[in-house]
Amino acid sequence: MSKTSTELIRRALSGPTMGTRWSAVFFAAPGFDAGPVQAALQHAVDDVDAQMSTWKPDSNLMRLNRMPVGVPTLVPNELAEVLTRGLAIGRASGGAFDIGVGDAVRAWGFGPVVADEEGMRSAMTAPRCPAHEVLEVVGNRVCKRAAITLDLNGIAKGYGVDRLAQTLRGFGVEAGLVGIDGEMRALGLRPDGEGWTIAVEAPDPDCRAPHSILSLQDAAVATSGDYRHEVIVQGRRLSHTMDPRRGAPLMSSPASVTVLAPTCAEADAWCTAFMVAGADAGTSLATRLGMSVLFLMRDETGRVWRKACGWFQRADRAGQEVARAAAGD
Repeated sequence: MSKTSTELIRRALSGPTMGTRWSAVFFAAPGFDAGPVQAALQHAVDDVDAQMSTWKPDSNLMRLNRMPVGVPTLVPNELAEVLTRGLAIGRASGGAFDIGVGDAVRAWGFGPVVADEEGMRSAMTAPRCPAHEVLEVVGNRVCKRAAITLDLNGIAKGYGVDRLAQTLRGFGVEAGLVGIDGEMRALGLRPDGEGWTIAVEAPDPDCRAPHSILSLQDAAVATSGDYRHEVIVQGRRLSHTMDPRRGAPLMSSPASVTVLAPTCAEADAWCTAFMVAGADAGTSLATRLGMSVLFLMRDETGRVWRKACGWFQRADRAGQEVARAAAGD
């Protein structure tokens, strides 16, 4: 591909996946055939969905959930990779991120069936061990050491974005922006030398508006919040994010968390971990791990305020509304 912007044409592709849509934007020389790229990108996300969906009874993940305790099970390499990453982030986060809350997600109505009161009580009273203590993954062989229901909704979408990026690179595209919903990953820079512009959404359930703007280079970003998917229990609005300790939605959490990371799977999973940890403990953890995280909090009056670490904190100190963020920042 030429690096001269006047010789390149902007291409924008998209398609359905995981109940929403994926997107890819890149620049290519005139005459570049985008048809095979479209097909390969769609295949990449379809493969992730077929392996990791909790909405498809025949997905590899759901078949694994049905396997008895103590029986080693072979799974596809991609699923094994995501399980391994999820367990590692579970350990590093002290259990704030847990891929073993599938029973609670389903019981509270955030899966393919409606909320079930008996299931809620069961999820909240059942003995709970974090997945990283009871799930063993060696290569592509998985074994459950205790009863557990796995759910990868906190990481699979981000992994799907990484697969989109990998697929683009397979076609020789070294500069582009791919995403699924609010999970985005940037490759290189735009032909004009500028980063790829990403909006961090304001945590407002009534409208979509930017809170701040990022300019990404070779980095991924994900945002999780309490304002898009919810359940109402006794008049109280509860977020879709599960508290692994309780087997129930978080009672209180930041309004949203945005994470910068080298891969979108990492950014996606850590968003959930920091939502569960909360702003104070989350900031301490992120600082110790050298991560870049933006917490947006909402007070009783609806006013939104922020707490940041890593690149976000440095940008705040510099008074930057728009700034370039790279994975190594």
